[in-house]
Amino acid sequence: MMNKRKWYVYKITGMLIMAMVFTSCSSEDEDDDLGNWVDKSVFDGSARSSISGFTINNIGYMGVGYDGDDYLSSFWAYDIEGDYWSQKADFPGVARNAAVGFEVDGVGYIGSGYDGVDELTDFYKYNTASNTWTEIASLPTARRNAVGFGVNGFGYVGTGYDGENDRKDFWKYNPANDTWTELVGFGGNKRRSATTFTINEQVYLGTGVSNGVYLDDFWVFDPTTESWTKKLDLDEEDEYAIQRSNAVGFTVNGYGYIACGELSGATNTVWEYDPITDEWEQKTSFEGATRQDAIAFSNGSRVFIGMGRTGTLYLDDLDEFFPQDEYEEED
Repeated sequence: MMNKRKWYVYKITGMLIMAMVFTSCSSEDEDDDLGNWVDKSVFDGSARSSISGFTINNIGYMGVGYDGDDYLSSFWAYDIEGDYWSQKADFPGVARNAAVGFEVDGVGYIGSGYDGVDELTDFYKYNTASNTWTEIASLPTARRNAVGFGVNGFGYVGTGYDGENDRKDFWKYNPANDTWTELVGFGGNKRRSATTFTINEQVYLGTGVSNGVYLDDFWVFDPTTESWTKKLDLDEEDEYAIQRSNAVGFTVNGYGYIACGELSGATNTVWEYDPITDEWEQKTSFEGATRQDAIAFSNGSRVFIGMGRTGTLYLDDLDEFFPQDEYEEED
């Protein structure tokens, strides 16, 4: 018969082994999310948030914004292959933040936004070859925290906040004749600070906030028919935690992503969207400080996220994201 002392030893040892197995399994589950982050060249200019920009070939362009004290008009370029920054011609309009930026056929555009007093309508295009800006037709209605995207040879701007109300209207810009035309047919909610990304010429829109509520509806825009189709809500699955505002959206190798943003405070979570299954998967969270109002550069195969703010701390770091790689802490 086993004595009582030896039985206690076996019992405690068994409990320890079970605890170790449980802890090991839990750790493996927590590490299941793919995605690795690598530090890149810190921004040469002043830390800022609510920046606007666009990517043309292997160069990410960004400017304007707010640094906690001043609205800004400086404009910069990040060389994706060379990993360095260079300053470009200043944005010619009044200094601002919360503007929109997009690219159409190799030309960059920035406009709308907020100058600390008023919501704005003015718009400008940027010529990368000559490093010059040219004013174009103003957006017909003023707003900040809108979304803007270029697709199929046109620019589009919609949603946002006009100083009194959140918006849900969309406007189409035609570079050929420098005109804006209002579109109809978006059935989503009014919102500000939403997010978009483009996959195979289809533009996906979601997140944002209206009347203090984080929105869960998710839509896709087909530019050939200029029609919107509703997709599964962002809270369709119990484990989804995608709703937020002031996030960044981008595309890498046929998948869409929503990262960082604000959800009762800055967040760093990252979600990947599969357009074939209309489903989301969580990836490794952004490795730097939690942040909102950041900027993302993506050439379709590589993506970089940086700047933004967390509370009153304004940021100037930049990280590259590898969504299908295992996470490595020491890089």
